[in-house]
Amino acid sequence: MFEVRSYMLDISRDKVPTMGTLKLIVDLLAKFDYNQFQLYTEHTFAYSAHRAVWEKASPLTAAEIRALDAYCAMQGIELVPNQNSFGHLERWLARPAYNGLAELPQGGAPLPWGGFRKDPTTLCPTDPASLDFLAGLYDELLPNFDSRLFNIGCDETFDLLGEGRSAAAVKAKGEGRVYLEFLKKVADLARARGRRPMFWGDVVLRHPELVPELPKDLIALDWGYEANHPFMKEAEQFRNAGLDFYVCPGTSSWNSLAGRVENMRENMMAAEQAGRRFGAKGFMVTDWGDGGHWQPLAASLPGLILGGSLACQGAPANKMNLEEALDSVMGVPLGGTLLRLGTLYLRGGAMRANASELFRILANDRGYSRHPGLTDHVLAEISSIAEGCRHAASQYASGAFPNVWAQEIVHMANLVDAACNRRDERRLRFLRAEHDQVWLLRNRPGGMQDSRDKLPRF
Repeated sequence: MFEVRSYMLDISRDKVPTMGTLKLIVDLLAKFDYNQFQLYTEHTFAYSAHRAVWEKASPLTAAEIRALDAYCAMQGIELVPNQNSFGHLERWLARPAYNGLAELPQGGAPLPWGGFRKDPTTLCPTDPASLDFLAGLYDELLPNFDSRLFNIGCDETFDLLGEGRSAAAVKAKGEGRVYLEFLKKVADLARARGRRPMFWGDVVLRHPELVPELPKDLIALDWGYEANHPFMKEAEQFRNAGLDFYVCPGTSSWNSLAGRVENMRENMMAAEQAGRRFGAKGFMVTDWGDGGHWQPLAASLPGLILGGSLACQGAPANKMNLEEALDSVMGVPLGGTLLRLGTLYLRGGAMRANASELFRILANDRGYSRHPGLTDHVLAEISSIAEGCRHAASQYASGAFPNVWAQEIVHMANLVDAACNRRDERRLRFLRAEHDQVWLLRNRPGGMQDSRDKLPRF
């Protein structure tokens, strides 16, 4: 059993759950033996001096955080503050009032997987004003949590390329050194407020010679979301550096429409094995909202259940009957239907990292070319299976007391069907209307339009 069994939910890529939904998630975490909960935050806390950044996002307030913190404590769960503090700040830095804090104010940083990030995403690490800005956020956010831990984020600093405001420092010291120096300063801000900092380990792992220089009180978060992620190699590096660390697989629900169940299973098993071998302090299941957070909570449920069981029981959890566990949680016999939808991404052999081809078809990413394995025949076959799943769930999704899980499964089936029939105007019109209906079953209205606008138009 891992000492820390954590679940992290993204509440910044459009979808902010209602308090009722957050309490439901806490209940599920307690049921499956988690003892830590984090809400990944970029701009969705109601900072008093920054209303323009969050006013359309339906953010969590200080009072709500305190209430959730108390509810978690009653369930034996630690609510850990989480505020990204270096990269992924485009919701701030794209605004004129904050653009002066950006490393690359004009935006346009190239992305590792191709394309460019339109808006600036990364604080300038050589500007003292960046630390002043973060200190102000921390002074307002942290007092609402009892936890002495704090996730400062600091992942995917795409703009730190040597072409921005820190170009001279990057040229003289190297990108890794500039990153590490700023990370240490941000960690100092957390310590000064009585918190032990944790951070995402991706950037420093690209500069393995710097890993031994990390302060020993930092908790490294070793994340990766594919079945073949090199957790063994990375966990060994953090162990050898004398750091506490968590292994952090994912639910594989984002950018998928209906989940990538087998990838999720293999990804979590790899993380559990590496974490156990190299003495990881924690096992964190991450649940992201990339691409508009189209997937409903039901798509993440298999990963939440299996992740908690793996973190608590280890390898024997691989033998659990996930379908029965899903039926028990949902209160309707739809576990098999949910898992069937979550394996449709495997059809046609169209595999890609961090997404399903069905999602890419529906999102119609610029430059996307349909995988040759997804022939018209294969898409028709997937559409037919999705129709069967929709029919199975529909009987529980209506009536006087409709089951919300069933309503979400119907929507997942419709997302898959729309991807298979993307030129069908009727389907797309219905999908956009259903998107809002299903969204509001568990979530606040802020971000809903941004998410819907990422769906194809007719």
